[in-house]
Amino acid sequence: MNPTKGAQALLVFLVVGLWSSAAMAHKFAPSLLKLTELPSSVAGAQRFHVLWKTPARITSKVLLKPQWPEACDSSLQSPSRAEGSAVVFTWHLNCEFGDGNLAGHAIGVSGLADNQASAMVIVELLNGLTYQQLLSAEMSIFEIPEASAGASVFGDYIGLGVEHIWSGLDHLLFIFGLLLLVPARVRLIATITAFTLGHSITLSLVALGLFSYPVALVELLIALSIFLLALELARFDGGGRWWRDPWYLAGSFGLLHGMGFAGALLETGLPQDNILSALLAFNLGIELGQLIFVALAVAIGCVAARSLQSPVKQLRSVFVYSLGGLSAMWCMQRAIEWAY
Repeated sequence: MNPTKGAQALLVFLVVGLWSSAAMAHKFAPSLLKLTELPSSVAGAQRFHVLWKTPARITSKVLLKPQWPEACDSSLQSPSRAEGSAVVFTWHLNCEFGDGNLAGHAIGVSGLADNQASAMVIVELLNGLTYQQLLSAEMSIFEIPEASAGASVFGDYIGLGVEHIWSGLDHLLFIFGLLLLVPARVRLIATITAFTLGHSITLSLVALGLFSYPVALVELLIALSIFLLALELARFDGGGRWWRDPWYLAGSFGLLHGMGFAGALLETGLPQDNILSALLAFNLGIELGQLIFVALAVAIGCVAARSLQSPVKQLRSVFVYSLGGLSAMWCMQRAIEWAY
């Protein structure tokens, strides 16, 4: 069965859920708890600057709160400040360990299970060692080991990449729109590859600090890319330039989406002793999540197309106009955010 027609049938299972969560598209970022060691004049003591960055909106009345060893006394250094869709706090910690070493002590975040959230812990020491761990409802405490683990970094950032693409509704809608735009398997592979190359380029360049960009404007342009894709899909005649050469569309808009991916990665942070490994793993995680989504869309669509009574063209129309409506709403919301 043609993968495009099969994917169209998946619409029946997606539209209601997509519409209900539309306003929150692409707002995902795990909380970040970053401890940076400061010089200390007291023998056997360690001082840390603490950065706590957490989403302004949570799904539970239980707040997300950082936790550190009882041997550490904290003092709030500044009131909370808004930063994009997150709230940022900073503290100073004065820790007096018997051996003068944070290794073997635990850092954690409470409230992860109640909010079904994740948090990245990064600890940077004066001796050059960096530790990081992705915390979740299943593992909310991280005991600092004796050395930074490269394998753990790679696995954690793959997980972050998968989590980000699956919680980025706008990215998934764009990919699903490409499935409808491209009718042939070979052309579909080329189109998805072009999208991958596009967002891999900008994700890497931004994450490595080679250029910066206005975040609000890029988020607006991402929404606009989805709206333009919906307009192309609404033609239904298969004669548009984007239909004939879809890789140009996918590649150019992939550059925009890559900057969106990089924004989430920068909010989480990169371990300074494993930057390239973490960047590669995050990008691979995005690709893995993207491929899983495409495979599920095609597989479920093929099954659904055989059992649904509605004509494929009717299902396609509902999806295309829903996509256009959602993306137009995002354009207006993000234009306001950019303007103000």
